[in-house]
Amino acid sequence: MTEAITTDNPVHDFIANAVAEHPVVLFMKGVPDQPQCGFSAVVVQILDHLGVEFVGVDILQNDELRQGIKTFSDWPTIPQLYVKGEFVGGSDIVREMFQKGELKTFLTEQGVLAA
Repeated sequence: MTEAITTDNPVHDFIANAVAEHPVVLFMKGVPDQPQCGFSAVVVQILDHLGVEFVGVDILQNDELRQGIKTFSDWPTIPQLYVKGEFVGGSDIVREMFQKGELKTFLTEQGVLAA
C-alpha cells in the first residue's frame, strides 16, 4: 500500500494517488466501455488491442478534475495516459507510438504488458 500523496490541491492529490496506485491510468472523457469523445476512444482501442490492463478515469464527472488534470500534467488536452506514474501523452502521441511499434515496446519495458 502506497502512502497517500497530499498537497494543497485536492484534485492534484487525487490524480497523483490514482497515478501512483495503478500501473496504467487513462484520464479520459467517458469510461473505457463508453468513451465520450473520439480521441479517448482511439486510446482505449489501442490499449485494448495491445491487451493492456488499465484504469479509466472519467474527467467529465467533475469540472475541477477536468481542469486539474491539465495543470497537473501541463498538457492542454484529454485523454492523458500515465504509465508507472509517468505522463506518456495524449491521443496523437499514443497513436503515433503505437503505429511505430514504440508503445508496445515501452509498455513491455515498463512491465505492464507481457513480452
